Amino acid sequence: MSSARATRRTVLTSAAAVVTGALLLTGCGDDGNDDAGGQESSTRQVTDATGRKVEVPADPAKVVTLSEPTLDAALALGIEPVGATAGRGQQGVSTYLADKAKKAQVVATVAEADMEKLAALQPDLILLDETTAVKSQVAKLQKIAPTVVTAELNEDWKKAFTATADALNKKSEAEKILAGFDADVAATEKRLGANAGAVVSVVRWQNGAPSVVGRGVGHVGSTLTALGLDRPKDQQGVGTGHSEPVSLEKLSTIDGDWLFFGTLGTKADGEKAYAEAEKVANFGKLKAEREGHVVVVQGSAWNSAGGPLAARIVLDDLTKALAP
Repeated sequence: MSSARATRRTVLTSAAAVVTGALLLTGCGDDGNDDAGGQESSTRQVTDATGRKVEVPADPAKVVTLSEPTLDAALALGIEPVGATAGRGQQGVSTYLADKAKKAQVVATVAEADMEKLAALQPDLILLDETTAVKSQVAKLQKIAPTVVTAELNEDWKKAFTATADALNKKSEAEKILAGFDADVAATEKRLGANAGAVVSVVRWQNGAPSVVGRGVGHVGSTLTALGLDRPKDQQGVGTGHSEPVSLEKLSTIDGDWLFFGTLGTKADGEKAYAEAEKVANFGKLKAEREGHVVVVQGSAWNSAGGPLAARIVLDDLTKALAP
């Protein structure tokens, strides 16, 4: 083993030992502000998406979220993580979450986690799901803090949100958020009028070409389904990955009555990409383009793995465009 690698391992092991010791001494709650009886803060047992039984703090104080959905969920529940993952294709957290996660230190990408930075935060709970490759490092993460895998890949976003809320001991709050969301979906569906049953296409424009996004039961696909809206043939069913590139020769396959168009970034980024797309041969022939039904959206919300905050932005955009 090289000396550099030995040093890194020593740093990680030491940090993990510090965290483990801190958890044993103080539990997970009040940083020593226990009652006069000297009782430690309580823990709960949850069963995660992989079937593991994990003892987690009843009132976690320092949470790290290593996927887009778990970060979204925690913020929706009023918990600002101390550590988080970068958004897809972004340096910081997904731009739609940036204002709510100003204190979160980025310690991971969708590909890997920086174990040393993560351990230095001394978290008392780590959350992730199978939308991130970090899922393969659970054994290492568990040595730093209790680690919960909240959802399998392609899980229904509401079920994933509920599981994350359960790990945070905020399941009742999650149920209220979902009930409010479902009520607003029902209200929008009643107002669709001529757009009832419309064919809605959702794409991300990147490197001069589109990719199909939002298939399946994620926060985009399930919301469109709940509104009774249809999808182009090539956007139906469950996708093979987070996004599926479409060649410019097959541009017509992304057409629909409406086209929701974004990038991995902000709405301003989407506007720039749309200006580029309008110069592409045959883009002007799309029905949605001819009829003025291309809607530029905040792509980081539409194209993330998603959660309740992303779903709310999607619903708001759909409502504004289709049920004004």
